[in-house]
Amino acid sequence: MNEQNINEILENLKTGKLTEYYVRKEDFMEFRQFLVKRDDFKHFRGIGQRGGDVLYQYLDEPRS
Repeated sequence: MNEQNINEILENLKTGKLTEYYVRKEDFMEFRQFLVKRDDFKHFRGIGQRGGDVLYQYLDEPRS
């Protein structure tokens, strides 16, 4: 994964082209470093999966 791919995935989640995206444990830290820099960071929900993978979704309302 590179920065361009990650930002494209995050934009696709935001626009609704993707309803969810599965991030493998090996890619989590790289993915997260770009996610937390976004202004709409609180709109993303990560749901931890067994084995350390994370399923991301975009929410209309930011989480608290």
